[in-house]
Amino acid sequence: MDAADVIRAFDLAPLPDEGGHFRETYRSAHSTAILYLLDAASCSLFHRLAHDEVWHFHAGDPVELWLLRPDGAGERLVLGADLAAGHAPQAICPAGTWEGARLAAGGRFALMGCTVAPPFRPGCYETARRADLLAAYPAFAAEVAALTGEEGP
Repeated sequence: MDAADVIRAFDLAPLPDEGGHFRETYRSAHSTAILYLLDAASCSLFHRLAHDEVWHFHAGDPVELWLLRPDGAGERLVLGADLAAGHAPQAICPAGTWEGARLAAGGRFALMGCTVAPPFRPGCYETARRADLLAAYPAFAAEVAALTGEEGP
């Protein structure tokens, strides 16, 4: 299968503002869940949520998930199926943490799930501004440049 096959199989739609493709698969009073796909032409632009989010790796190629924490620290996690190589099957992004993701070099696509509790709602989402992230996280300038939608600071 390729990315287009997965998009069709799960009826995924483009995700505005963030990038990638998604479909909400579950919503309750306590949480929401989506299927989320990245392909070689997309990424998850840096954003933050007012709620905790759990990423779940399902299939495809490894994904680099970047977390920029409110205290100025940051880290790169790799979501994937190769546990011997240190890939993680899931990752937690705490509320208020900037998060962005892209396929690891050479990747074609990755299918993941994201769960948010309490439920996702549009007001809990904030898109990052490149200039603000560059000022707050200078050690991650390359990642900020790659995972923000603005042309410059």
